[in-house]
Order: sequence, then C-alpha cells, then structure tokens
Amino acid sequence: MPTVLALETSCDESAAAIVRDRVVLASAVASQVEEHARWGGVVPEIASRRHVEALPQLIEQVCRDSGLALSEVDAVAATVAPGLVGALLVASVTGRTLARLHGKPFLGVHHLEGHLASVRLGEPLPPGPHLVLLVSGGHTELVRVEAPEAVLRLGRSHDDAAGEAFDKVARLLGLGYPGGPAIQAAASGGDGQRFRLPRGRVSRPEGGFHPYDFSFSGLKTAMLRLVRSLEAEGPGPLPLADLAASFEQAVADVLVERSCRCARDQGLGTLVLVGGVAANQRLRTLLADRCRRDGLQWRVAPLAYCTDNAAMVGVAACERLARGCRSAGELGVAARLPLEQAGCLYDTPAPF
Repeated sequence: MPTVLALETSCDESAAAIVRDRVVLASAVASQVEEHARWGGVVPEIASRRHVEALPQLIEQVCRDSGLALSEVDAVAATVAPGLVGALLVASVTGRTLARLHGKPFLGVHHLEGHLASVRLGEPLPPGPHLVLLVSGGHTELVRVEAPEAVLRLGRSHDDAAGEAFDKVARLLGLGYPGGPAIQAAASGGDGQRFRLPRGRVSRPEGGFHPYDFSFSGLKTAMLRLVRSLEAEGPGPLPLADLAASFEQAVADVLVERSCRCARDQGLGTLVLVGGVAANQRLRTLLADRCRRDGLQWRVAPLAYCTDNAAMVGVAACERLARGCRSAGELGVAARLPLEQAGCLYDTPAPF
C-alpha cells in the first residue's frame, strides 16, 4: 500500500496529510476564514501569502503526528488544478521540491478528483458505477463515476456554484462569510416554506430544459427583490431565520430533485454527496429521505473531509500511484481544467 504526503492550497485552506491507501495517518488544515471574512470573500494575494507561511509548519505537523519522516513516504502529491493560480503554486512548488530532494515521484492532482475520492474515507461504496453530486464553493456538478479514472460529467451549474450562491446571499442578509455555515446557523428554527423562491432551470437552444443542469442566478435575484420588498414595508428587523431557511430549502430542493432524477435515468443505484456544501444538514437530510423513497443507496463524504483538505488529495494520489501514474517534474498549475482531462496531469511532457 503506497504512502503519500499530500498538499492542498487551491483556495483559502492550507492543508497537509499523510495517507496510506485509504487510511489517513495524519491530517492538518490551517483555515484563513477569519482573515478573508473581513473582505466578504477570498482575496487571492492574501491567500497565497498565508499558504507560504502555513504550509511548512503543517508538513512538520503531519510528519510528527504520523511518526514518519519525509524519506519514508512513497510519493509526494499536490493539487495543481483548478483553483487560484498563485495559491496552487505554493503547494505545487513545495511538493515538487520535496519530491526531488528525497528522490520520490510527484503527482499533480486534480482538485475535483480529490473531492470524488473523499467519500472513500468513509463507509465503503457499493460495487459498480455511481453518481456523484459535487457541491462546493466553486463547483456544482453531477458526475457519473465508472472507476476512479473513468468519469463523465452529466450536469453542471451554468452560473454560480451553490457555494457561491450561499456566500452572496449571506452577504445580502448581513450574515458574514463563509455563507454556508452562516446561513445554516441563521436558518435554524426558520420556516423554509414561508417564502416561495424559484427553482431555476436552464433552457436548451432547441427548446425545453437541461434535465440535470443548475442555475442559481435567478434565485439570488429573487432573494434581493424579496429583501428590498420587506425593507420597503417599513422599519423593523428582517425575518432572517425564515429568509435563510427558505433560501436553503430552495437550493437543497433543486440539488436533490435533479440528482435523484439523474441517478434513476442513468440506471445508477448509488448517489454520493461530496464537497463543502455537503456539510449542510438540510441538504443531507433531504437527500437521505429522497434516496430512501426512490430506492437509492447513498453515501456522503465524512464531515471532516467535505471542505478542502489534503487527505482527499492523498487518497486520489494513492489510487493514481497504484496504477503507475507519475507527473512530470516540470508540471505547472492551471486555474481551469475540466475533470474529464485530469489524466493529462500524468502525461509526458507536461501539458502546462
């Protein structure tokens, strides 16, 4: 079983982990949430600087916690796409440098492939292909997974990802950043049915709608108009709990309905939930209930590995390493790279 030191700095979480196959020997994350909250969102330059400061200490910590020296791991891995270029470079350069110093293979990992692998840190998956609902700050996608290296995207968001919608609506409601936890806290005890909000659909040029795609721009606009209408009614506090709960309900309804429809249409018996928004309790509850009604098995990534972390990167790297994959030493980073092209990260010469 290969042992991998994995690094993750694609956005605003600095993380390191040592993983052996699907067992996390050590994992550490340094969050920048409080600093970016001052600006209402991630500031790329600040994120990059904080990664440079945090990553060496995180690597030392996971080596200490696991009882392993860097010379004892079989490979070094780092997220190289997609993400903020300056942030990605911190883990990439660090990982490639450590790999060369210790004579180890380097693996550049696709961030979304890491999220797909995160579910394998929890309860075992049933055999056969499955459908993954990947919902995070930057991505909302439905992915058919035949095998770790064989994936097909069946649905996506045409504008903001679900996590971005949470952030923007939380800012509108004055709830702070990050939006997901803020809205979940505000929605506690609220009535999710009080305000009827749109469940956005995406039109096809030839007519009809994309059955598995998402759009949250209309929902954000509806929330803005609703808040302005309530404010115009006169002084007094906004019904924040009901507003937050109604928004949260609308997002969860859309994600659950289209995911389960996609799984049924594709003949897939298992639906998997991963990504930062997978931590949302309303979404988890609605999805579990709907899967039971529809006769689908369902799995969700462990809560500790829903948001960005290096353990999921390590699992994806272990699987690639076991199949003989290696990345070229000169591999760079990319802000955008479709999940279906993740295999190019192991080409020689490097694709970028």
